[in-house]
Amino acid sequence: MAVPPSDLHRHFEHMLKDGRGKDVAFDVDGQLVRAHRCVLAARSPVFAAELFGPMKEKDTAEPIKVDDMEPCVFEELLRFMYTDRISDDKRGADKNAATQHLLVAADRYGLHRLRLMCEAKLCRGIDARMVATTLALAEQHRCTRLKDACLAFVASRDVLGAVMETDGFKHLAASCPFVLVEILDKIVRGKSQ
Repeated sequence: MAVPPSDLHRHFEHMLKDGRGKDVAFDVDGQLVRAHRCVLAARSPVFAAELFGPMKEKDTAEPIKVDDMEPCVFEELLRFMYTDRISDDKRGADKNAATQHLLVAADRYGLHRLRLMCEAKLCRGIDARMVATTLALAEQHRCTRLKDACLAFVASRDVLGAVMETDGFKHLAASCPFVLVEILDKIVRGKSQ
């Protein structure tokens, strides 16, 4: 007798979309987003502390303010927390930017698996246009595998000139100047081998 695969994620996604039983609200850039506090606390140590621990909001009737995050990123974060999956709706630069924002959110809320999923997705999408921005993100959020993939990309192809023309490279040079030394070191080592 064959046992069908688990469809728990579908039930939880329906619960997220349905709205019944939601007992916590968030104000994300002026947009009200509701969720189930037990689901959030079970998935995130940060939400557990914020909703049930010492950081608990005193007035739970008021929406909890979420700063520095777009509503679509917060909603994707919730979708992951309910389903253990991330969507693949966007394409190209939008996809990379959305994944970068989601990685930052995953790091902020202690969602290690989501962070690794975002890191893997970004590794697969490295290109000359986005590599500098992605490298700065990897450095700032201690994503060693993503950083290594970005450095390898720049060192293994004749793309450094194109990369240096991007706004992302200017941001990288300003925010993480020591990474430029790592890029040069990687290029020199690659040519000497």
